[in-house]
Amino acid sequence: MHAFDVLSDTVRRRTLELIAQEEHASGEIVNVIEAEFGISQSAVSQHLRILRDAGFAQVRKDGARRCYSIDPTGFEDVQGWLDQLRRYWDSKMESLATEIERGKRSGTAK
Repeated sequence: MHAFDVLSDTVRRRTLELIAQEEHASGEIVNVIEAEFGISQSAVSQHLRILRDAGFAQVRKDGARRCYSIDPTGFEDVQGWLDQLRRYWDSKMESLATEIERGKRSGTAK
């Protein structure tokens, strides 16, 4: 699944917000997501699996508990895509700044 497909889901984005703050046990995540979205424990588990498989979340076993935290690997694809757009817009903004400066020098800019 593509990174943006993973991030397009509101439940998965909310789950990432939770684990970005601090590590959470799966039960804690389930409680929050069930309360906010009204979905079942098994549905939350499926979302957690998708986040793990896509490299956005990592899990650590702590006895019988599974603790989830952010995995930065999944964000590399997102960052790469954003960098492409940023390079495009950076060059456009630089061109705009050059034109504004030219206008100031010629006295036509107000």
